[in-house]
Amino acid sequence: MAGNAARASDPDSFRRAKALVHRIVAERHDRPSLVAEIACEVGAEIIEGVRAPGDDLNSVELSKRFSTSRTPIREALMLLEKEGLVDVPPRKRPRVAVPDLQDIREIYRARAALFELIAADVARSASEEGLERLRSRFAEMQAAHRAGDVNAFVWANVDFYDQNTLLANNRTVKRILDSLLLRTARLRHLSLSQPGRMARSCDDHARLLKAYEDRDATLAAALIRSNHINALAALETYLASVAEQPRG
Repeated sequence: MAGNAARASDPDSFRRAKALVHRIVAERHDRPSLVAEIACEVGAEIIEGVRAPGDDLNSVELSKRFSTSRTPIREALMLLEKEGLVDVPPRKRPRVAVPDLQDIREIYRARAALFELIAADVARSASEEGLERLRSRFAEMQAAHRAGDVNAFVWANVDFYDQNTLLANNRTVKRILDSLLLRTARLRHLSLSQPGRMARSCDDHARLLKAYEDRDATLAAALIRSNHINALAALETYLASVAEQPRG
């Protein structure tokens, strides 16, 4: 697909995807460095669309690529399976996970509910320095929107929400959201690529920042939930349009 090729050719975006997988997968599990390296590389390829949903993950080919036996490959793929990026069915070749629409809805609604808690805490207790960090991330989103750079916008958006979880200082919720983040990272590009979505997202986040500055916890929680529901709606529209396309 042309879109996948464009994403794969963005080295900075791929670097960010690899760093994200390393932070959430490699650092969480005690595995040899080679296993972590394989998981990070393959995970980034999945997030960046280099490997499409349903693609086979041939352990023989991967073992040749990484100059290793098949055991580290299997361990790396099992790590990615735990995070929802890979399916490893019994007696069948592993493949890139194919989340169905119901899975996607559940993930986005779960994120929406958890971020309601986060947003309320940020509005109540974030320091001015913390709010300034959010403003900085939002400024990066605006700059990416002006440049028409969807990849940069996606990663600025990831940073914005990660900063929210850090400011709320809720480690339990952060661990859950980090895991869900990997399951949505490859979907965000599809959602934010839809016409008008980056502009709408900027408007939504400007309102959220204003609620934080006003220390309005109730409004901030409602807005951040709305942001996630809007993103889900855009994704549902895109997936419906793809399903309607004739198959060649």
